[in-house]
Amino acid sequence: MEKLLRKCQIRNQLVRECMAECLGVYILILFGCGSVAQVTTSQEKNGHYLSINLGFALGVTFGIFASRGVSGAHLNPAVTLSLCVLGRHPWIKLPFYVFFQVVGAFLAAATVALQYYDAIQAFTGGELTATGPTATAGIFSTYPADYLSLWGGIVDQVIGTAALLLCVLALGDQKNGSLPDGLQPVLVGAAVLVLGISMGSNCGYALNPARDFGPRLFTYIAGWGVDVFRAGGGWWWVPIVAPCVGALLGTLIYQLMVEVHHPPTFQEAKKEQERYMELKRERNLYLCKVSV
Repeated sequence: MEKLLRKCQIRNQLVRECMAECLGVYILILFGCGSVAQVTTSQEKNGHYLSINLGFALGVTFGIFASRGVSGAHLNPAVTLSLCVLGRHPWIKLPFYVFFQVVGAFLAAATVALQYYDAIQAFTGGELTATGPTATAGIFSTYPADYLSLWGGIVDQVIGTAALLLCVLALGDQKNGSLPDGLQPVLVGAAVLVLGISMGSNCGYALNPARDFGPRLFTYIAGWGVDVFRAGGGWWWVPIVAPCVGALLGTLIYQLMVEVHHPPTFQEAKKEQERYMELKRERNLYLCKVSV
């Protein structure tokens, strides 16, 4: 068995990272949307809103544990975009990460639909809908509350994702206080939990384009039809665009309020001094050539 597994080993680093992102998001959606399916199809007899929050929080936690050593466990295109803007992740990898994050979410949604197929059929009477009293498309993707305006939904997603990035960047900022290595995924999960508890009622706190679009694409293909894109006044694009805006906003706020003000470490100061001396030598060499 070990020899067979060795033959399956992939050495390309980018492929390994993409596979890790796919698996991490798969775990996130499997537990998150699985908890929504259980609460919805049982009509809250087997769980409540807090169950859903815990499902997504623990899904994020274990998704990070599964992928962090290979890809850094972004699990969210908005996070990947922010890290690219900060110069901490290569731009060339961005489309690959996003694609495999969406694939992971799509596959997880398909798994949940398969696992809860009988329950969904019993709950809906065989009619798959995106709206109405027996709507089940919301098991997989987010939809706005009836009272929520389009602008209100955009603001909700921008604020929520900005808050998420503030937490993620703070937890990863070694200069702001180091954490035990295994504690970071748990605290990111806790951040997702508190976001769900405090910001989930408007439109389901997607905060993640892959988390919403992958399952939405699945429901479109699997029988819910085009209504998954029409419902909520064409809501589908908001959980894609607004989280990216919110992530960049949260990143900017953390940088301006905290991270750029950290004093340089000894190594950074030494590197800066070496760079300064190198520039000084180049300038003196140039002046010597000019004087000759």
